[in-house]
Amino acid sequence: MKLGILGGTFDPPHKGHIEIARVVKEELGLDTVIFMVAGNPRMKGDSKITPVKERVHMVSLAVQDEDGFTVSTLEAERPGTTYTAETIKELQSKAMPGDELYFILGWDNLLKFKYWHKPGEIIKNCFLAAVPRPGAEKPVMEQLEKDVPGISKRTVLLDVPLIDISASEIRERIIKDQQISGLVTENVAEYIRMKGLYR
Repeated sequence: MKLGILGGTFDPPHKGHIEIARVVKEELGLDTVIFMVAGNPRMKGDSKITPVKERVHMVSLAVQDEDGFTVSTLEAERPGTTYTAETIKELQSKAMPGDELYFILGWDNLLKFKYWHKPGEIIKNCFLAAVPRPGAEKPVMEQLEKDVPGISKRTVLLDVPLIDISASEIRERIIKDQQISGLVTENVAEYIRMKGLYR
């Protein structure tokens, strides 16, 4: 099987996340895309994040009508700081012989990949599927190869989709009492309203 992993805080999950998963799934012929909800991601530093239980529930709502999408709480349940290298290693240990893992990330994060925790170990255990991000230049694989040897053979650079939705924008709109319809699925919007999140 070919498995995609789309990680993130998903605070909140939005239609851009869904579209990225759909397009990568189709472009690479993935069987499943796993939405990996982060618990305490290192890159987020001290920024305030909605409790993980709420974020897992929102992601479950967002993907419930999508074929081949699942939600994992592997990172959410792990104590301490979340590292992608550990997550991928654990997923690889549970994979069947012949399974392929594809970690989905944006061009912007691929450009900073050398700063990630154990980048060499990540690409040893999975492929990278990199999608464009607004304002991010297309990565030059020759340069990335100098920084992380072996990465060019383990990376698929995609030109689609270009999604211009951000979770921070959605949170700002909620604070300002503006509409978020069209940015998140209706059931997620209703859950946010019901729980009074981001106010």
